[in-house]
Formats: sequence, structure tokens, C-alpha cells
Amino acid sequence: MPSRASAASVKRFVRRQAMRAAYRTDLRRPLDPNLAVYGAYWNRGVACNPAAIYAKARQLAPHIKGVWAVSSRHRDRMPPGVPYVIEGSRPYWRAMATATYLVNNSSFPGGFTKRPGQHYLQTHHGTPLKTMGLDQRAYPDLARKTDFAKILAHVGQWDASLSANPHSTEVWDRVYPGSYQRLDLGYPRNDVYFTATADDIAKIRAELGIRTGQTALLYAPTHRDYREGFVPDLDPEHLARELGPEYVVLMRAHYFYGRSAGIGGASDGRVLDVTAHPRVEELCLAADALITDYSSLTFDYACLDRPIVVHAPDWDAYRTARGTYFDLLSGRPGDTPGTVTTTPEELAEAFRTGAWRSAASAALRTAFRERFCPYDDGHAAERVVRRFFGVPFAPPSR
Repeated sequence: MPSRASAASVKRFVRRQAMRAAYRTDLRRPLDPNLAVYGAYWNRGVACNPAAIYAKARQLAPHIKGVWAVSSRHRDRMPPGVPYVIEGSRPYWRAMATATYLVNNSSFPGGFTKRPGQHYLQTHHGTPLKTMGLDQRAYPDLARKTDFAKILAHVGQWDASLSANPHSTEVWDRVYPGSYQRLDLGYPRNDVYFTATADDIAKIRAELGIRTGQTALLYAPTHRDYREGFVPDLDPEHLARELGPEYVVLMRAHYFYGRSAGIGGASDGRVLDVTAHPRVEELCLAADALITDYSSLTFDYACLDRPIVVHAPDWDAYRTARGTYFDLLSGRPGDTPGTVTTTPEELAEAFRTGAWRSAASAALRTAFRERFCPYDDGHAAERVVRRFFGVPFAPPSR
């Protein structure tokens, strides 16, 4: 007699086969000219560039019905009133088969057959500091875990690739070779940095629990390929104690590690775990400065023209394991966005002495912004929606 586990496995297999058969039937249905499917971070919910494009399309192209692809594990992240389909479900496969427009910042898990007449916009989800795509072949540990044929097959589906700066365009062209259209239009997710008002920011800070007069520091370390689990290079509670009650540290773990940074709660409100917050853009707006290492959030935060501190004690290990496109710690204008520290003592000292917001730090930030934020101006989402969905640009006012 089969075990419960094997019976459940058989049931899942039969269901997948039935879904695939239904999908093949749906592929013969006509495309819906007014349907767009959105996805972000491997179906984790409404986020990033696709979220900003979705919101702007509702304004400029209301005839386009936007539906989000979401995994069952993340359905609780969906905002009320936003249409979605669960990854792998019957509605999911029908939407993937019949949508004319597909928008994603990563990929649609499970695979799909792109049909003639479907238009796929790859928005990406950051400016590359670390090696990406085919460039990872030079790093054995990465190459062993990467299916480069699958990457190229995915790139072959793209009709357009979005870029935030010339550096990104150059890298995407090399590491994701294809015949897609290059859209050098800026990142829609960064529009809010130019459109948020002082009242908007005050409201976000109050909702997060940042007290009036406190200096908020957003600590957002990135993922390490050579480490298991979330092991930050900074103890936020120790930093909070060093700096005193006039500072508050917002701790944001990488999304690979779930919805909690796993920090303790004995910090008298001076360390806030904001990992589960649905919009990282709001955290950036709330923060007076960013402490980061090699996260692509660095390039987005530069749009705000607020201080950035690079805390990178493992730079040599990171470059050796993953490879990088430039030396973030060099101090060269255009490469380094601000003050650099490599020990907890140096980091605390940078804030105590004011080095984090010095004239030298500001000059580095200006050069960094000029290199990596040239297209971001608060109107990227509109440009993308008009180009991708074919919405005419409004005539100039007289």
C-alpha cells in the first residue's frame, strides 16, 4: 500500500500534468490585447520596477488589465484590490498563455512558451556591481551552480531590456546577448525619490516609529554567495549603543533570507527590523543615510543625494568569490559613493566625527550620481509605459 507521502507526490504530478495539458490548449486561444502579466523577484509580490510600471499604466493606459503572478507562499503580500494569479494554477497558465504584455524584473518561474505577438519587458532589479549572466563563467563556484543555457533561453524571450544608466546597458549587452530593444529610460522604481513630498516622508517616518529629531540610518546588506544564511558584517544594536539615542538603525535583511533580520528586541527602539516592510523605497525615503556594502540599493539611494556609507569588511573575499565591475572602495570619483569603513570602530567614528556627511563625502556622491543616475528624474515610469504599451506622448502645452 503506498505511503501518504508517495500518494501526495503522485497527486502533485497528476495535477502538474493536467495544468500543462490545459496550458497547451490555452496557447491556441487568441491573445488578449489588453492583458498584462507582472512579476517581481521570482513571484514574491508587487515590488520594484514592475510595481511602478503597473501603477503608471493604470493611469496612462487604463484599458490594460494588469494581473500579478505570485507564488502561494507570498499571496499574503498582495495589496487589497490588486488582481493576481497563483503561480502554477489554472488561472496563472491561462494568463501566461493569453497576455499580450509580460513585465518582470527577474523571470516567471516554471517556464512558459512565449508566443508570437507577446511582448516581454525585462526591467532587471538593480545596477550591476557584481558580475552577472555570462560573466559568471569566470568564477568556478558560481559557474558550477549556474545554467547558462537556461539564461540564454530566457534572454531569447525578451523584447525589451530596461536600463538605469550607460554602465548597466554596457553590461546587459555583454552578459545577456540578444536581439531585444535597449530602453535607456531610467528605473521607474526610483521615480518616488523625486516626487515624494516632505509630508509623505514625515508620514513614513512616523509609521515606522522614528521619533522626531532622530537620525535614521538604513542598514541594508546584500547576499553573499560564499556564505550560508544571513550573517551581517555589522551588529546594528552595538552601533546603536555607540551612537546614542539620537540615532535609530533600520535593519533590512536581503529578501533571500525571509522577512526578519533575526535581531533581538532589547534596543529601546533604536534598532527597527524593517525586513518585512513591503516597499524598500519608503525605507530609503525615511532614512537620513544609507549604510550598505555591495547592494544595488546603493545606486538607487544615490538619487536622493543623501549620505551613503560603504561598510565593507569582506571586500577582498567578495570580489574573489563573485567578481565586481569596479572597485567600490577605491575612493575614485564615480566608483565610490561616499565614506568607506571596514571595521565597526571606523563606522561608529565616521558618524561621531561627521565624516559621513562631510564635503569630501558629498563630492564623491555627486560624481557617483552623475555616473549611475543620469536617466532618473521622476518620469521613468511614464516613459516606459508610453514606449512599451504604445501610449502616445502628450503634445507639449502651449
